[in-house]
Amino acid sequence: MPAVLMLAGVLGAYAQPQTTVAEEQPERYLTLPEAVETGVQQYQSIRAKRSYLHASEALTRNARNEYLPNVIAAVQQAYGTVNGQFGPLGAVGVLGVASAGPSYSDQSWNAAFGALYIVSANWEVFTFGRVRSRIDLAKAQVHRDSADLEQEEFVQRVRISGAYLNLLVAQQFLRNGRSNLERAEAVQRTVRARTRTGLNPGVDSSLANAEVSRARLSLIELRTNEQQVRNQLAQLLNVPPAVFVLDSTLLGKAPQELNAGVTVADNPQVKFYQARIEQATQAARVAQRSVRPGISLFGVYQARGSGFDYNYTPEFPGRYSSKYSDGIDPARYNYVAGVSFSWNLVSPLKVRQQARAQQFVAEGYRHEYDQVRVQLEDQLILADQRLANSLQSLQEVPQQYNAASDAYTQKNVLYKNGLTTIVDLQQAMYALNRAEIDRSVAYVNVWQALLLKAAASGDFTLFIQQAH
Repeated sequence: MPAVLMLAGVLGAYAQPQTTVAEEQPERYLTLPEAVETGVQQYQSIRAKRSYLHASEALTRNARNEYLPNVIAAVQQAYGTVNGQFGPLGAVGVLGVASAGPSYSDQSWNAAFGALYIVSANWEVFTFGRVRSRIDLAKAQVHRDSADLEQEEFVQRVRISGAYLNLLVAQQFLRNGRSNLERAEAVQRTVRARTRTGLNPGVDSSLANAEVSRARLSLIELRTNEQQVRNQLAQLLNVPPAVFVLDSTLLGKAPQELNAGVTVADNPQVKFYQARIEQATQAARVAQRSVRPGISLFGVYQARGSGFDYNYTPEFPGRYSSKYSDGIDPARYNYVAGVSFSWNLVSPLKVRQQARAQQFVAEGYRHEYDQVRVQLEDQLILADQRLANSLQSLQEVPQQYNAASDAYTQKNVLYKNGLTTIVDLQQAMYALNRAEIDRSVAYVNVWQALLLKAAASGDFTLFIQQAH
């Protein structure tokens, strides 16, 4: 799934508060770059993908070892009879006993020790590209796993940054909620004083009390929301939950470099899907080349020992020794060296469908690649639109806040002098609270839009260098 789609869920997470139990937790100062690096280093999913990459690299080194020859050394020592028998024999399943000796007119139970010492070497010196294709497939797997790790780290950086901005907003909302409660309590004190002296009706006191309760309930909801978002950030960092003290300077500055010329070509997610296509294409090439023949050099050197003498015959049945030392001592030596050419003529029929299957897999990966690329290009356009809109909002919110603040101050003075109603005062207080929220969100909206653009383009430095 593209990071920008997951980012949308992260950026909207703080809008759904859930009830939690308040607990005392330690404070921890946390900058955005520190949070990003901590999460990338400690997140278990990234650690897992690093292990997968190391495994692929080991398999690549193993694939190169296929160029080495096979050298086998064997020693066999046995005890048995050597009755010979004329007749044909074909190997079916388990092979029979390979005893060599003279043919008697009847069964002989004479037995002695025998030994075989052998060293054989077989080296497929030319494979017409079969081994090279397997090495290239292993390299393609390394490239795919490396791209997978890179995109996982990139997605994690985007997730952490989005959660950091969400927590920054949630904490600012919490501060705004406290300010709103303080204003409601100040109005409550004023109303009580005026109702006790008879300057205002008792209903004003009830309305003021209701407003204080509403502000307290809102503060509880905001606190719950902040705790939930804080826990989400802790999960992404793979650390125990703490009271994170964030860098609030982001609430007072806007990015200067918007980099309108970025594209999605360098997005790690795009590169990952490209690597999947390359890996599947290479797998199809391996299947196609597996039908090719091979040229091998081979050599065998062996030594044999036997407790039966060279002249052991039906005429001289006693010329053998049952001693262990007599049977295992080598007495005859042989060697063979040569070159062979082998080709399984039926292989093309066996692997043809396997090659086609890998080609279809590669075609499927291409469709997924095209889909992800289109999604990222659309998200890049949306990010530019959000940037433009959030910058316009950033210019408008100071006027809204100043006007709402002036209106609240005026209504508060008028109410204290009995020149307006508490309803008008509460409306002014609502407007001021909303203006404070809009002012808090305005800067973060710009940073979130820039983060969305960085997520779509794959250029995370566009965001982090300006946010630092």
